[in-house]
Amino acid sequence: MKKKLKIAMPLNLVMLSFFLVASVYTNAQSYKSLQFSEKPLQLKAQGSFYIGGESVSQSSDEQGSFGPGGHITIKQMYVKFMVPEEQNKTSVVLIHGMSLTGKCWETTPDGKMGWDEYFVRKGYPVFVPDQVERGRSGFNQAVFNNVRTGKTGANQLPSLRRFSDEVVWPNFRIGYETDKPFPHGLFPVEALSELAKQCVPDIASAPLVIAQNYSHLAELSAELENTILISHSQSGAFPLETALVNPTGIKAMVLLEPGHIRSDYTDEQIIELAKIPVLIVFGDYLAEVPTGIRNFSWQNSYDSGLAYINRIKAAGGNASMWFLPEMGIRGNSHMLMHDKNYLEIADRIINWFKENTEN
Repeated sequence: MKKKLKIAMPLNLVMLSFFLVASVYTNAQSYKSLQFSEKPLQLKAQGSFYIGGESVSQSSDEQGSFGPGGHITIKQMYVKFMVPEEQNKTSVVLIHGMSLTGKCWETTPDGKMGWDEYFVRKGYPVFVPDQVERGRSGFNQAVFNNVRTGKTGANQLPSLRRFSDEVVWPNFRIGYETDKPFPHGLFPVEALSELAKQCVPDIASAPLVIAQNYSHLAELSAELENTILISHSQSGAFPLETALVNPTGIKAMVLLEPGHIRSDYTDEQIIELAKIPVLIVFGDYLAEVPTGIRNFSWQNSYDSGLAYINRIKAAGGNASMWFLPEMGIRGNSHMLMHDKNYLEIADRIINWFKENTEN
């Protein structure tokens, strides 16, 4: 009988192997690691501005006891923009989802140009807002300071939501569970730590605050005149709600993996919404694993989107539903704008623009 040869691995080699495995998903991004286009980005203008806002009077305690009380502005929306030197008449507005900011449309986690730059290079002025009470739009700190000073009870505090990395794996449909990516998944898992850095505390705002996004987006769309609203995830239905506030200037709507589209739109509202071309896009693995979020399923999200599309079609509207695997495109995660084929997806959407809005 042959004896099995046992080879003892030196401790330092064991530690090195562990480090290499552990570092697969924690590669840090740096300026030198970014991948730039060889062609220069030619802009007529770039900058930022705020839409709306409400001036309110607050006490010193509400403002954090830093100085005497006075007036501050809340409920404003921050918007970053880039306008190409040679531009189309149509502008693109990119709206982020839950626990994220407009950053998700910028440089990708693996260091490539974001959709914001790509659409600009295709000739579209691009506008990227941060939702009200998120990111550079700020939030009303008085809600927290009033609890600190005992003016209100802790039960008045809003929830501050974050996604754990462990929840991101199944919920963003990157893999079955942590460190187990789907065999043909297209999200660059080696850059997952960079996606984690994009997540910010998300105030679970009251419906009136959420609705402030609709009025601000309606104001922006009307000012731009020819606007395509592209939403993602939690903001998926924002274009629809915005159009119901005021459809002026909204030329088309693209909903990327909307978390939910309500089924209680009235027939009159559907008739109004049917006047604007709409496209809904979903990636792969919708029913592969539980999302890790209570009472939430991506298959249910898809079903609500399909039901909406069918209602718009029945009302005579221009409505399309893309389930990418049915189109021969497999492996896309929830983060379509970060997947390895993200520019192919962008090009398909641009072609849809041209076919349905630029005739």
